[in-house]
Amino acid sequence: MPTPARKIIHVDMDAFYASVEQRDEPSLRGKPVVVAWRGTRSVVCAASYEARKFGVRSAMPAVRAERLCPQAIFVPPDFTRYKAVSRQVREIFARHTDLIEPLSLDEAYLDVTSTRTQLPSATATAEAIRTAIREETQLTASAGVAPNKFLAKIASDWRKPDGLFVVRPHQVAEFLAPLAVGRLPGVGKVMEARLTELGIATVGDLRTFPAQELEQRFGRWGRRLHELSLGIDEHPVEPHRPTLQVSAEDTFEHDLTLGELAPHIHRLAEKTWAGHQREVQDGRVARTVVLKLKTSDFQTLTRSFTPSTRPDSAAELAEIACALRDRVDRSADTRYRLVGVGLGGFVDLDSFVAQTDLFGKLA
Repeated sequence: MPTPARKIIHVDMDAFYASVEQRDEPSLRGKPVVVAWRGTRSVVCAASYEARKFGVRSAMPAVRAERLCPQAIFVPPDFTRYKAVSRQVREIFARHTDLIEPLSLDEAYLDVTSTRTQLPSATATAEAIRTAIREETQLTASAGVAPNKFLAKIASDWRKPDGLFVVRPHQVAEFLAPLAVGRLPGVGKVMEARLTELGIATVGDLRTFPAQELEQRFGRWGRRLHELSLGIDEHPVEPHRPTLQVSAEDTFEHDLTLGELAPHIHRLAEKTWAGHQREVQDGRVARTVVLKLKTSDFQTLTRSFTPSTRPDSAAELAEIACALRDRVDRSADTRYRLVGVGLGGFVDLDSFVAQTDLFGKLA
C-alpha cells in the first residue's frame, strides 16, 4: 500500500515582534515601528509593514533603517513578551498535531497528514489555526500548505500578510517553474549568480539543465538542486530538533583582508547575539564562539574557541571572534569574500548555572 503524501503547513506570524508592540501599545498602530536597540552596531530584529514600505528589513543595520525611514519609531526588543505569545501560538498548533517543528519564535512547520481535529483537509486545518491565532492573540499569521516543507515555506510568503496559499500535489511543477532560482532554499546571491552564468534564471530552467552536469559542478548540492527543481523534499517535520548553532554571515560586494573585517564581525555578532537570546528564552545557552571565513577562491575556514566563562554580551562575542582571526594561518594579503560569526556548544541553562555554582564553590 503506497505511503500517503504528506500534508505540511508552514505558519509564519506577520511582522511578529513589531506586531506584538503595536498590539500592546495602541499609539504605535499604523506607524513605522522598528524593533531594535539604537546604536551603530545594532541590527533590526523586526519591522512593521509600515516601516517595510521604506525598505526597512530584519537583520539590517539599525543606522541604515534610520536613514531609510527617519520617522521610524524604534522600540527595544522584549523577548519575554514575544516568548509568551509564541507559547500561545504553539498551544494552538498542538490542538491539531504533535508533529510541530519550530524554526523560531514566529514560525513553524506542522505535519497535518493526520490530525487530532479530523478536519476535512490541510487547508481547513490551516484556516482553523489562523482563525484561532487572530481571536486568541489579536495577531495575524500567514500560512502555506503543500506536500513538503520547502514548498510550504515558499507558499506561506505568497499572500502575506494575513494570507493563505495552497500548493496541491498536481500543481507543484507548474507552481515552481516560473520562480527565480533564488527562491529555492540554500540558493543565496552567490549561488544564484553562478547559476545565472549557466543560463539558469528560473526553477524551470534548472529543471531542464542536465542533472549530471549539475552534480559534476556542485557535487551533492547539484543533485539536491535538481531534486528541488522537481519539487522533491523528503525531509520530515522534526518536533524535537535542538539548535546546534546560531550564526550570521555576510558575503561582501568586494573581497576584504583580515584587517578590514572587524566592523563586519561586530555587526554580525549583534545579529548572532539576538538569535542567541531567543535560545536563552528557551532555556539554552551557548559556550563556543565560531568564526567562519570564505576566501576569494571559495575555500572555507572555521576557527572556534570555548572560553572558561561564556560570552555575556554581543560586544564580548565580537571581541572573541575578532581574536580568532589571529589563528588564521594565511598570508596577510589573502582576501575574503565572506565572514560569519556563530555561537555553538549549546547546553541547558539550568544545568549550566548549577555547574557554574558548583565550580564556584569548589574554587
